[in-house]
Amino acid sequence: MTKDPLLTGLAALAAEPPEGLLDRIAARWVRVPGPIGELAVAFTDHGVAYVHAGEGFTETFRKRFGRPLLPAARPPAGLLPALRTGRAPGLRLDLRGMSDFQREVLEAARGIPRGEVRPYSWIAARIGRPKAVRAVGTALGHNPVPLLIPCHRVTRSDGVPGDYVFGSAAKERLLLAEGVDLERLRALAGDRVYYLASDTTGVVCFPTCHNARRITPAHRHGFRDLAQARAAGYRPCRTCRPAHDATV
Repeated sequence: MTKDPLLTGLAALAAEPPEGLLDRIAARWVRVPGPIGELAVAFTDHGVAYVHAGEGFTETFRKRFGRPLLPAARPPAGLLPALRTGRAPGLRLDLRGMSDFQREVLEAARGIPRGEVRPYSWIAARIGRPKAVRAVGTALGHNPVPLLIPCHRVTRSDGVPGDYVFGSAAKERLLLAEGVDLERLRALAGDRVYYLASDTTGVVCFPTCHNARRITPAHRHGFRDLAQARAAGYRPCRTCRPAHDATV
């Protein structure tokens, strides 16, 4: 690795630097196993700041964040379980430098459960910007901590996974590993069915919601949009909250 002049200068100090100084000006990094292969992960005293797969980690990080990197002896607490399970509720993330809009988008995506997907329009509506669907896609594309904030769980309404920072093939592989039936989603979208309702519970859900997956064929009804489902007497699921989805 090329020596960083800032770190070289600090190493030449006659006295030890104040405690915590390096963590304020530099990030630490480790290589860890992940669901799509080996990952390079950078973190600061505020939390995990960057997750990268493939080559060019150091150059990409410095270009994006402008901070030097120091190797760490061990990963931050909670990182490995989060990568293994796809759930990271208690893991600290460092999202400094992102706009308020970007953080809102990422926080909304962070709440999507493993094995479920939501359309881009759901994110836009949930953060109060229903017309900003394209901007939501851009914000997700700049997610610095993919896998920890599961932007791979945000897909197109037609059942196609869509773009992903690690590539569309990796996105599809992650979703399949989490139990998302992409073929079924595509088939439903081909019939213009984006919501599923149960005439037993009177509830309408997104197709991947765990409540929707329990509906038996005899009691299952499909709808193109939420207005159509409401007109038929169904209320939105309080778990997957399809009412946040303004458009299809």
